[in-house]
Amino acid sequence: MPEPNLHYPLMQSSAGTLRAASGRPLAEITAEQPLSMADLQISAETLRAQAQVARAAGYARLAENLTRAAELTAVPNEAVLRMYNQLRPGRATHAELLALAQTLEETYGAVECGRLVREAADVYRTRRLLKGS
Repeated sequence: MPEPNLHYPLMQSSAGTLRAASGRPLAEITAEQPLSMADLQISAETLRAQAQVARAAGYARLAENLTRAAELTAVPNEAVLRMYNQLRPGRATHAELLALAQTLEETYGAVECGRLVREAADVYRTRRLLKGS
């Protein structure tokens, strides 16, 4: 769990406690050593820490976006691309979007992302942006 007194920039305040997606502490990742792709990917923990800093600074919307990004780190890239295509106007029915929200919540534990997709499904229905509208 991130430390309670985080502040920006995280690389200066918390590089010893936060980790990359590979699990390596951020403080140990340098250009002088071999790096994997996972060493260069942000972790859910770091995104949640950034959300905490944003929220404390009064940037609630940014914090919400970073929280959803943290949730999406558990979703495989191929699934994210499929979801992206489904969320484009005219690509899915209301039921398909609700099923996507359920998948996000139940399969990946992405509750905030699921909530956003449910909200989008309702907005798409109101604005007639669903498939077949």
